[in-house]
Amino acid sequence: MNPRLCFLFFLLLTNGCFASVAITTPTLPNGMVKTSYSAAIQAGGGCTPYTWAVTAGALPSGISKKISANTTALSLGGTPTKAGSYSFSVSVTGCGKAVSSKTYKVVVQAAANHVVDLSWKASTSSEIAGYNIYRAPDATTWKKVNVSLVPSTVYSDSSVANGTTYYYAATAVDISGHESKKTPSVKAIVP
Repeated sequence: MNPRLCFLFFLLLTNGCFASVAITTPTLPNGMVKTSYSAAIQAGGGCTPYTWAVTAGALPSGISKKISANTTALSLGGTPTKAGSYSFSVSVTGCGKAVSSKTYKVVVQAAANHVVDLSWKASTSSEIAGYNIYRAPDATTWKKVNVSLVPSTVYSDSSVANGTTYYYAATAVDISGHESKKTPSVKAIVP
């Protein structure tokens, strides 16, 4: 084999497949019984496709896992059915067999005992039909929390879990159904 090709092959192996992989999500949000739950565990480094596994403990009752299309995330979603404290370990393996693991703790509470009250400035447009409120655990994975348009500039979110940080943003929706960009996010820490 050509020495130059051997060197290139060596670089591919050492910089790609054998490079370390790491789980980059430090914590997961807590949840509440009968309230939709969504979170993602991200990984980076090494080479894909990644292989994911829950290696110890169990996910909260009612929560299932799904690997993203590009395999760089393990999504958790569903509706918790039982209150409790859940501890579980997750591992990710890169295509070169490098492994990273992390243990997470998620507390699912039986009922809400905190409320996040939000308010924002009204849109100056005369054609506003209402507002949508978005919530994310990381200021990037947004999910709409209101069922129908909010007619005023205040909203109370009672579906928050203890010991969790949330980010909120609002959008304005006009009478034709066009939605504005999200407002800058605000952070709420639920004790």
